[in-house]
Amino acid sequence: MITANSIIRNAPAPFDAEISLDYEGRLLRRRKLTCGGDSFLVDLPEVTSLEDGDAFELSDGRQIVVRAAPEPVIVIRGHLARLAWHIGNRHTPCRIEADRLIIRQDHVLEAMLRQLGAEICHKQLPFRPEGGAYGHGRTFGHDHGQDHDHGHGHSQHHDHPHGHDHGHGQATHHHDHA
Repeated sequence: MITANSIIRNAPAPFDAEISLDYEGRLLRRRKLTCGGDSFLVDLPEVTSLEDGDAFELSDGRQIVVRAAPEPVIVIRGHLARLAWHIGNRHTPCRIEADRLIIRQDHVLEAMLRQLGAEICHKQLPFRPEGGAYGHGRTFGHDHGQDHDHGHGHSQHHDHPHGHDHGHGQATHHHDHA
């Protein structure tokens, strides 16, 4: 089987083909994909977040560019700084633009945002959220997917002296940001 063992970031044209993948589909390590009737096995050394414009380098020499597929999103307008803070507080991937925020559809977040005065519009758009704060292409929620220490363990009982809740069921969630 033809394999893709490497990725070319922000690959220059020309390409032999293109494949559209949604946000979840662009996070992969080992998966069989089909493009134009041809199948190939993605077999990367580690879980990788692909961006629109990256390309698979196939074992037969071809390059297949990745495109962000349209998917259900919520377009948010309103007091963007406040709304972005609440979205970020929930570790939710978000696209930040000058006049709007874009998140994947989530009825719970949508209800919260409406309560905060947001103007909500449902659309089908490619979802390309901001990258992580530490140079990673994707945020992974509170468990960052990295082997590092930033001042607290990730047990279900730790506290946040800066006044917000992460909703871990009955447990409280605190950080020591000293």
